[in-house]
Amino acid sequence: MKNNKNYYAVIMAGGIGTRFWPISTSKYPKQFHDVLGVGQSLIQRTFERINDLVPTKNILIATNENYENLVLQQLPKVKKNQLLLEPAMKNTAPCILYAALKIYNQNPDGVMLVAPSDHWIDDENEFTNNIKTSFDACLEKDILMTLGIQPDSPNTGYGYIQFKKEASKIKKVTNFTEKPDLETAKKFLENGDYLWNAGIFVWSAKSIIKAFKNFLPEMVDILDDGNRVYNTDFEDDFIKNNYTKCKNISIDFAIMEKANNVHVLPVDFGWSDLGTWGSLYSKLEKDETENAVVGATTIFRNANGNMVRTQSGKKVVIQGLSDFMVIEKEDVLLICPKKDEQDIKQISTQVKANFGDDFV
Repeated sequence: MKNNKNYYAVIMAGGIGTRFWPISTSKYPKQFHDVLGVGQSLIQRTFERINDLVPTKNILIATNENYENLVLQQLPKVKKNQLLLEPAMKNTAPCILYAALKIYNQNPDGVMLVAPSDHWIDDENEFTNNIKTSFDACLEKDILMTLGIQPDSPNTGYGYIQFKKEASKIKKVTNFTEKPDLETAKKFLENGDYLWNAGIFVWSAKSIIKAFKNFLPEMVDILDDGNRVYNTDFEDDFIKNNYTKCKNISIDFAIMEKANNVHVLPVDFGWSDLGTWGSLYSKLEKDETENAVVGATTIFRNANGNMVRTQSGKKVVIQGLSDFMVIEKEDVLLICPKKDEQDIKQISTQVKANFGDDFV
């Protein structure tokens, strides 16, 4: 299956993951950590999963220029010319256009998967089958595709995709909704025609470039120099000089919510965006008192519903504590109720102010 030279992928690995502080820091973000204790970092797991279908040399990694060495260390199969090094954080639209132009220059018939580096997927075979289905559809038609996750709860932490109820496997998208309130999310589930927006996309390079020309022509003017700079020695300098001029905008706002050829494939492969400590807790194995542990050797006394993550082999004793997270990284220790995990961004800001940049 891996022999299809038209299959490409872009792994988005430029985020900082502030909601995963203190493990995730600006110097060493969460995608480079083994957050589940499985022996591979999230980006390594993502790369292997995609590599089941996409040839190694056709997998590009979009990341901040500060993480170049981290990516090359963690992904030894990847060559430097497969890195899209962003000189500034500009959200997802500019780096997707950059990738599409680079792929199109190499292979005008290329179809590309765009996937975050820090998601978790339980059923990797199902994921591969879903991507293949999407690639085949995008090779045939001028469509922009996204994968929609079958919701199992009225979650208010995700955006939603509404689709047209029709017999075909791939559905036409009628609407995108930003994170809803609980009542709205409940209605979406009752309607049965809404999916979670996972931020996983598939399209042909030519279709997405065409969409950018329609909806964001000024960005195409900045990044498409027409001189075939991509895949040459001049690419890095060209990006350094021009990328920062691009608008800071997501692919959802820039293209997906405006285009009328957007389709969705409903999928169910055991997905988590691992966006918060709570989402990690839900993926971890628990003991009989609902405590979850990564790294530590623990004794729990009259303690339940806790999540403990420490350096390997640290001995931790917890008594009389319920529904807390205890997170240790080197010389930082965070002890916080699980219900207050939304405060972690503010906590890390305060840590930066009090203790300096080295800790965030």
